[in-house]
Amino acid sequence: MKDRTLEKLSRRNEKVYVYLADREIGNRFLRDAEKEGFTFGDGKKPTSRSYAEIMAVNSDRTINYLGSIGRIAFGSGAKKVGGRYLLRVDYKKYVNG
Repeated sequence: MKDRTLEKLSRRNEKVYVYLADREIGNRFLRDAEKEGFTFGDGKKPTSRSYAEIMAVNSDRTINYLGSIGRIAFGSGAKKVGGRYLLRVDYKKYVNG
């Protein structure tokens, strides 16, 4: 997964929403985020909380849960959210190349 990091996703000039299909990949996402120095907006470590089916990766090296609008945007196939392009990433596929 050398080139497929969360840091690399965070540098994109897009909203990045990550799909976490199951507990195994959700927990891996949290561990990977923590290893790469990501936190939640309040500074809490990723592994101190549970994953959600869809999470956001932000350019300020934070992750967050999506609200209802974000979940609707993810599921609707919207191309943009708040004027920025929306990138949907299936984390299992991403880390497996």
